[in-house]
Amino acid sequence: MESRQNNATEEPEIELFVKAGIDGENIGNCPFCQRLFMVLWLKGVKFNVTTVDMTRKPEELKDLAPGTNPPFLLFNKELKTDFIKIEEFLEQTLGPPMYPHLSPKYKESFDVGSDIFAKFSAYIKNPRKEANINFEKALLREFQRLDVYLNTPLPEEIDQDSVEDITVSKRKFLDGDHLTLADCNLLPKLHIIKIAAKRYRDFEIPADMTGVWRYLNNAYACDEFSHTCPADEEIEHTYASVARKMT
Repeated sequence: MESRQNNATEEPEIELFVKAGIDGENIGNCPFCQRLFMVLWLKGVKFNVTTVDMTRKPEELKDLAPGTNPPFLLFNKELKTDFIKIEEFLEQTLGPPMYPHLSPKYKESFDVGSDIFAKFSAYIKNPRKEANINFEKALLREFQRLDVYLNTPLPEEIDQDSVEDITVSKRKFLDGDHLTLADCNLLPKLHIIKIAAKRYRDFEIPADMTGVWRYLNNAYACDEFSHTCPADEEIEHTYASVARKMT
């Protein structure tokens, strides 16, 4: 699988290794793998993606990255591990004028969803029916925090000379109308929550959270996100053993 190609004459040689799915070939459920997949796609650089079947890791990969689980990266044949360090390396190495910077303008864009996946994990793993409501409320509080941020206009949306007050943001994504590293971090997690929480807890993101739904709908319309998502079955399979039956 190859990304879009850039017309530059000297491009780096990049291969991204991601977790394989149930069939050992397609993309599996791994938000960190998808995060890097999105970053590379948004950079517009040419790259290859190799799925790694964790049930029978090929010998050549054991030699290439012993003891390392996906995602990892080969950049001009040099091994890069740790997805956060890889992301930082790509942002520093693949910069203007050839490639866009993806760092968000506002720190809050990175911070706003930082606890949502942890709240989801606690919610999905809880086996006690009487405690379920409190775990669900904690998750909903994080969604509410995200919704408020997405509906609050960014400074550049507010025209100081306009007589009309902008009270609700119209931006597409966390930091504006372009996907950034903040989105590459949060969107894969939101997708997992949306699929797994519905399947195992019959939980849906409330329809009145208009900011969150505007954000998700805009994201699903972008190939960089929708085409890097694992199939729903991959997520459901992952959480089949994680989601505790409530008693």
